[in-house]
Amino acid sequence: MMRFMKLTQFTDYSLRVLIYLATDPERRATIAEIARAFDVSESHLTKVVHHLSKCQYLSTVRGKGGGMGLGRAPSDIRIGDVVQSTEGASMPAECFDPERHTCVIDPVCLLRGALREATQAFYAQLNHYTLADITRNHAALHEVLFFPRETA
Repeated sequence: MMRFMKLTQFTDYSLRVLIYLATDPERRATIAEIARAFDVSESHLTKVVHHLSKCQYLSTVRGKGGGMGLGRAPSDIRIGDVVQSTEGASMPAECFDPERHTCVIDPVCLLRGALREATQAFYAQLNHYTLADITRNHAALHEVLFFPRETA
């Protein structure tokens, strides 16, 4: 069985917010609207939106008629950059943390170099894709995301 690297829920939700907004980039959306579309917590999305705004992936407008939209063109938002900003420092093992690493083989270990290369390759591969690339099926996304769902 093949296993994949698992992204945090924060990263998952960040990508969902960006995908939602790229589906109809001329329109502003609210946190409540996006939470409903994906059936996720508004409080989680509030933190996500705050982070994405700080990174200038989103622009927000307060008050009546407010909401959020993309802060950049979808073609200018690289997926690897988004993931790296939401995942934080890439530390696939303890030896990457200068404050906590205690491994006795550190002076002779070759694993750290391999892990560093793998992490760099991961982000480089994701950066081959922009938000425009992953939402080029915007009509199909729009149909799924903006179709009213029945609630139980």
